Order: sequence, then structure tokens, then C-alpha cells
Amino acid sequence: MSSSFRRVFSSSVGTKLLIGFTGLLLFAYLILHLAGNLLIFTGRDTFNAYSHALVSNPLVVPVELALAVIFLLHIYKTVTMWTRNKAARPVAYEKKAWAGRTSRKSLSSATMIWTGLVTFVFVIVHLQQFKFGAWYEIGNPPIRDLYRVEAEVFASPLWVGVYVVCAVLVGFHLRHGISSAFQSIGADHPVYTKRLVVLGTVIAVLIGAGFALIPIWVYFTQ
Repeated sequence: MSSSFRRVFSSSVGTKLLIGFTGLLLFAYLILHLAGNLLIFTGRDTFNAYSHALVSNPLVVPVELALAVIFLLHIYKTVTMWTRNKAARPVAYEKKAWAGRTSRKSLSSATMIWTGLVTFVFVIVHLQQFKFGAWYEIGNPPIRDLYRVEAEVFASPLWVGVYVVCAVLVGFHLRHGISSAFQSIGADHPVYTKRLVVLGTVIAVLIGAGFALIPIWVYFTQ
């Protein structure tokens, strides 16, 4: 049973299915993560209370472990598929051109592997700065003052620029990734696919803009 399972998900179809499914799970997490981070606009007390409620939840550790597995599996299967496709075409095209108006090819689809790898590095940096970063306490009983950590990180215009650029790249990744993920799990239809592409573009812009707005707002208000 296990060997059959591995064969299925090592195949081209199985790989695409796993990439699509894990991508949708990560997309759902991004929405929740952005919603929580936007609470910084409501002030220090609300943002810190949300952060404390999140990290003190006993389910946070198993959820984070599951999220890490999903994230790494998504990266591994994507890189595996990309290297397999490169090996199948050892000689690159002399000239690349879009297939026309009906093609799903776009700048975001052509750069998925690179925007994905940048996002991977960005996530590591983000975790180091915030989850494992400076620990300040506030209140009685004391809780972590994550609001202060954000204010300190985004006091630097360099880090503001890095986060804004990475947020834009995440948006590029999602622009193609959302509709492609639905297609990979079988939700492909001449009518619905076009709507998913439009919806994916709108959501990608909103998520990218939302994450980019936070460091800019903190920089100019703190």
C-alpha cells in the first residue's frame, strides 16, 4: 500500500496534485496570517492581545509543525517537477514567445520557481526577525510586546523595502498559483477557469498590497 502510494504521488499527475493541494492550504494560511497582521492598524493593545492569544493556544505547535511539513512538501515537489521538466528539455528554446491571448502563460507563471524560492528565503528571515526575534514584555501579567518588535524592524527603510519587494513577489506567485492550484486538483472548466484566473489576480493583488502596506504604515507612523 505504501509503495503504491509513493508511486502515485511521485508521478507527474500526483506531483501536480500535491503541489496544487499544498498550495491551496498555504494560500488559506496566508489569508488568515494577513488578517491577523492587519490588526496592527488597531493599535498596540489589540495587536499584542491577538499575538498572545495565538501563541498561548495549545494547538499552535501542532498547527505550526503541520504547516512546516506542508510548506516544505510544496517546495520539494515544485523543485522536483521543475528539475524533471528541465531534464526533459536539455536544450532551451532559442526564443520564447507567448502563445497568444488564449494562453495562460504570463510573467508570473514563467517566474513561479524563482518567486517561490525568494518567498522561501523570505519566510526564514521573517521567522528569525519576529517569531524568534527580540522578546519584550508589556502589561501585568506580562505578555510579549510584538508591536514593539515590528516598530523596531520597520524603523529601517532597508527592511521596509525588502518586505515591500517580497510582498510584491508573493503577489506575483499567487497570481498564477491560485488558478493553477485549482486546475491541478481537477477544478478545470472553460468558464470557471477564466473566473478563477480573474479572482486569483484580484486576491493576489489584495494579499500582496496588504502585506506591503504594513511595513510602510509602521515606518511612517511609529
